[in-house]
Amino acid sequence: MREKILQRTRRLGILFLAALMLVSGCGTGKESGEQVKTDAPELPGLACIGQVQTEYAECFAIYNYEGGYQLLEVKDGDRYLLIPEDKEAPEGLDEEIILLQKPLDHIYLAATSAMALFRGLDAVDAIRFSGTDVSGWYIEEAAEALNDGRMLYAGKYSEPDYELLLEEGCDLAIESTMILHSPKVQEMIESLGIPVFTDRSSYEPRALGRTEWIKVYGALTDKSEEAEVFFRNQTDLLCEMEDFENTGKTVAFFYISESGYVVVRKSTDYVADMINTAGGTYVFSDLEGDGNASSSVNLSMEEFYAAAADADYLIYNSTIQEPVNTMQELLDKDEVLADFKAVQEENVWCVGKNMYQATDITGEFILDIHKMLKGEGPEEMTFLTPIVE
Repeated sequence: MREKILQRTRRLGILFLAALMLVSGCGTGKESGEQVKTDAPELPGLACIGQVQTEYAECFAIYNYEGGYQLLEVKDGDRYLLIPEDKEAPEGLDEEIILLQKPLDHIYLAATSAMALFRGLDAVDAIRFSGTDVSGWYIEEAAEALNDGRMLYAGKYSEPDYELLLEEGCDLAIESTMILHSPKVQEMIESLGIPVFTDRSSYEPRALGRTEWIKVYGALTDKSEEAEVFFRNQTDLLCEMEDFENTGKTVAFFYISESGYVVVRKSTDYVADMINTAGGTYVFSDLEGDGNASSSVNLSMEEFYAAAADADYLIYNSTIQEPVNTMQELLDKDEVLADFKAVQEENVWCVGKNMYQATDITGEFILDIHKMLKGEGPEEMTFLTPIVE
């Protein structure tokens, strides 16, 4: 399925310039990649010529300036000035702006969800260091690069190999928000002269908002046009889903932690958005948690039972744990699940570990959910597997 998507993306590349002249028929109605006039931040000696339009993403903004400079702002995060190769930062720049000097081709990637977006850009070679070893990757290109030495394992985000990063000339560390829990690690990386960029795509409330972060990585790797083409391909796929009617079927997405809590997603999370887009109804429609930034909420089994016992479908989240393959394996986690409607009617599915890393084919997960809701089998599904006796 992914190969079909990539083939389609290549075909769309030929029509890229024409595509930018069309207005999208779904989503926000705004044209992807459009340069819009904006109240951009003022930078000394640089004139802003527009802003990259976003359709779904809410957590970043990219401003274009004369001379090929770009300012990248991340919501609740930092500001980064992307400096073209062979050019310098303007004098008098705000000291809080982080400078990213191109080319950026020796990147340390500790944010695993971003790898698929580099793959979508055909820019995996820009990543020299991985924060995940070969056994932890479900993306072929990453595993192959590690196996043949084009990519080096440089330790996980909390324990990077500082010496390796320094000796091999790391020019950027891309971290997930987990780095916020290890501030001393970030300080150490920055003390080596390596700028740190924190990916906050997991905070996006819309599924395609996560995918739209491909525009961020397109800007970092000088592949903005490729990013626009790829993202348009995904929005085109969503346009095909705009006629999905709500099936009236309710869905719970969860896993049970080692401590016995049921971990579910907030109603504002992108997973809830995917379920609703697919024609279902997320059972926790008003679950906003305790106000923290996490996308998940821990519930007691009693709380989970009250909300999800009558759900039409259960989807077990195995992106963190080992997959659940049988009903007995599910019931071994908590026998109370035997009383759930979806268990009794054998409408329980499992999403595998590749889901979190596959930010480049978000539309495929939505299609899988839609097929599930319509009673279709797992044939040609990308992410979902039925849990059977």
